[in-house]
Amino acid sequence: MSLFSSLKFGNLILPNRIVMAPMTRARTDQPGNVPNDLMAEYYAQRASAGLMISEATQISPQGQGYSFTPGIHSPEQIRGWKRVTDAVHAAGGRMLLQLWHVGRMSHPSFHADGKPVAPSALPPDASVWVADPVTGQGAMVPCPVPRGLETGEIAGIVQDFAQAAANAVEAGFDGVEIHGANGYLIDQFLRRSSNQRGDRYGGSQENRIRFGLEVAEAIASRIGAARTGIRLSPQIMQRGMQDDEIVPTMLRLAQELSRIGLAHIHLAEADWNDAPSIPDEFRHRLRASYGGAIIVAGKYTQERAEAILAQGLADLVAFGRPFIANPDLPRRMRENLALSDFDPATLFGGDRAGYADYAPAA
Repeated sequence: MSLFSSLKFGNLILPNRIVMAPMTRARTDQPGNVPNDLMAEYYAQRASAGLMISEATQISPQGQGYSFTPGIHSPEQIRGWKRVTDAVHAAGGRMLLQLWHVGRMSHPSFHADGKPVAPSALPPDASVWVADPVTGQGAMVPCPVPRGLETGEIAGIVQDFAQAAANAVEAGFDGVEIHGANGYLIDQFLRRSSNQRGDRYGGSQENRIRFGLEVAEAIASRIGAARTGIRLSPQIMQRGMQDDEIVPTMLRLAQELSRIGLAHIHLAEADWNDAPSIPDEFRHRLRASYGGAIIVAGKYTQERAEAILAQGLADLVAFGRPFIANPDLPRRMRENLALSDFDPATLFGGDRAGYADYAPAA
C-alpha cells in the first residue's frame, strides 16, 4: 500500500490515505461559536485529502476550553456545519467531526459557575487560549483547579457525546471521531495522574477505561460503529498526564473498542523535535489488540508516511501543519512539488488571512 492507494474505511471508500488532521483555528461567528462560510471555504479547499477530520468541536457549553472554537450542540451550530459539509461534499471530499470535551483544560470564563470539570479536582500544568469577545485579541492563560465530577453527572456527559454525534450526522458529516487524546476529558479519566476517583470510574484499569468506553458505545449505538472512531495519545505526557501504566490501559481500551467494531483509532504522536517516539512494540501490540483502521499523526514526512504504511503498522497518515499553507497537499506530494510555509501569527482567530488565502500550486 502507499499514500495514494484507495481504502475501504467504515462506510466510505477513500481515494488516498492522506488525512487532514484536526487543527483548532478559532474562526467561528460570535456569539454562539457558529461555523460559517469562511470555514466552509477553508475545508472545501482541502477536500482532496482522502479523509478530513474537523477541528475539535465541543459537545456542550461545558465542554468548551478555548475561545471561538465551534460547537455541535445548538441548532445554529448544526446549520453552520451543514454549510461546511455541503461545500466539502460538493468538492468531492469526505469529512468526520471531532467530538470534544476539554474537561479541566478550560478557563472560568467559559463556565457559569466559574469551574471547569474533571475526573478529580487536580489542576493541569497547562494554559488555554482566551480572547476578548469584542476585539478578538487573545492570549494563553493558565487553567485553574477544576471541580471533580459527581458520579451522577457522568451519564449526562456520555449522553451529550451521543447527542453531539447525532447532531453531526444531521449536519452532514460522514462520521465522527471522539477526542480521547492530548489531556482532554476522556484522556483525564484514563490516567492515574488525573483520575484519583474512588468510584466505578477510578482506580483499576477497568474502571478508568469505563467512561471512554461508555462514550464509544453510546455513539456507536446512536449512529453506528462504522461511522465512529477515536483519537488517543499514549506517549504524550504533557499537561500533568504522566502515567507509566497508560500503555496497557490504552491497549485494554483498544480491545474493547475492537469488540464493539469502532471504525478507527487515530494515534496522536508527539510532534516536537526531541519528543519520544512510539516504539514499534506498541504498534504491533495495538495491531494485535484492535481490528479497525489505524491512523497515525505526528510530524510525518512523506517518506516516513510511506514507510509506516509499507510496514503495515498504519492504514492512513494524518498531516496537520502542512495542510495549512498547502490546500492541495495530496497533489504536491504526488507530484513532488515544493511545500509552502504557514504564518504562525494567523493560526488562532482572525479572518481569511493565513486561513483561506493560501493558494494551490501553479
